[in-house]
Amino acid sequence: MRNTDQSQRFAITGWLGLCCLLLFCMVVLGGVTRLTDSGLSMVRWEPVSGVLPPLNQAAWQVEFDHYRQFPEYQKINAGMSLDRFKTIFYFEYAHRLLGRVIGLVFAAGFAWLWFRQRLPYSLKPHFVAMFVLGGMQGLLGWYMVKSGLVDLPHVSQYRLTAHLGLAILIYLYMLWVVFMLLERRSAPTVSRGLHRASIGLGILAFVTVLSGGFVAGLKAGHAFNTFPLMAGQWIPPGYLALEPVWRNFFENIASVQFNHRLFAVTTFILMLVFVLQVIRNKALASLRLPALALIGVVTVQVVLGISTLLWHVPLVLAATHQAVALLLLSVMLYVVFRFRRA
Repeated sequence: MRNTDQSQRFAITGWLGLCCLLLFCMVVLGGVTRLTDSGLSMVRWEPVSGVLPPLNQAAWQVEFDHYRQFPEYQKINAGMSLDRFKTIFYFEYAHRLLGRVIGLVFAAGFAWLWFRQRLPYSLKPHFVAMFVLGGMQGLLGWYMVKSGLVDLPHVSQYRLTAHLGLAILIYLYMLWVVFMLLERRSAPTVSRGLHRASIGLGILAFVTVLSGGFVAGLKAGHAFNTFPLMAGQWIPPGYLALEPVWRNFFENIASVQFNHRLFAVTTFILMLVFVLQVIRNKALASLRLPALALIGVVTVQVVLGISTLLWHVPLVLAATHQAVALLLLSVMLYVVFRFRRA
């Protein structure tokens, strides 16, 4: 990226930075939509005409009538008032609208930079890949919603986690390019062991967040609201109750919550060890700040996770827990970026 002039860096970084900020908000809003049970309120997918919400009482009634034809209303929300429907509708509507805004901002910025010849040739494949991934994310979102519009009015935890995971990957991809554009100095010399450890920690942190997607998909946070024991035991009863065994890791509430706890605690401990190694190495003084930021964010995240569990998943705490999870992945990505070998 050193061959990119300063004006190009400024333009591209500003555009991608805005996209990253919008994606961050999108992930958090998606979590709030899930927490408020609003995700199945919009039963029709209208990519163009769906930009505007119902604008009068008659339009609202039509939208509500569509919703009442589906299992969530019939089996869970029977008797719901139109005013209550508007509340859950607006959460899902805001989520979908923000998705459209992100697509528009990305496409408009890409077109403008291309027309002004501000895009380095080496970056064009990255931006095309981002655009394709964004389109896939929209389709995956609707595929996820469709799983809850059948006899069982619950979104598939598999599709939910895939939707979350792809959103995070797109966000991290953009953020990595931003880091490259902002870099002003060569990466410091680090050992092969620390380089690999940073990558391993990044993967572990990502897997931990994905395991949280299964917790959200199964609403497993509403069970076993004690810590560190679960139902008075270190390993909860029924941990491997399902057959075949692999189903427990994705469909068993006890297993899914226990595994998320295990991943989280393991991530915290290994990050602490990693940071201590960095601090003790005087040659890595320039890398201490991102390392300390990492341990600070992961500590906050662990406290938030435990608090969310003990308080039976209150909306504000749970949404903050998801937001800090994405912040943690952002800091971890920067650590991986700074610890890469030249």
